[in-house]
Amino acid sequence: MKGHIKIELFDEEGNLKSIVEKDNTFMAVGDAHVADQLDVSPDEAAMGFMSVGTGSTAFTTASTTLNSEIDKNALNSSYPDQAIGAADNDIVYKANWAAGDATGAITEAGIFNSSVTDAGTMLAASTFSVINKGASDTLTITWTVTVGAS
Repeated sequence: MKGHIKIELFDEEGNLKSIVEKDNTFMAVGDAHVADQLDVSPDEAAMGFMSVGTGSTAFTTASTTLNSEIDKNALNSSYPDQAIGAADNDIVYKANWAAGDATGAITEAGIFNSSVTDAGTMLAASTFSVINKGASDTLTITWTVTVGAS
């Protein structure tokens, strides 16, 4: 499996201030989670949350939490969503942070199956160049996970 993260920062008027795109690290516990979800009776909750933080240590496949989580939000109501056509082996996750939410110098993000800070199974994570989210800014993260060849 592989993942790709797209982070968009908007000002208070909805103008795009910055965009970051990069591939990410897929966690060993994330691989195990996917296998669990294919079972007839999964033991783990489905992925439903995305976290952001201010840590800068690169993730390894053994990582299980963000380095310094500052906020966790539920995925948008229609996500995760399987892509269609030639991209039907992609699953897309999306979350938003409103004005005043997760304000600061954001440098990391992850996908989780728990709403609790620093808890749950981390499917994938990424560090990136600092995104300075001001109090009136909004942030959208779209994460695409590809299973198998794309």
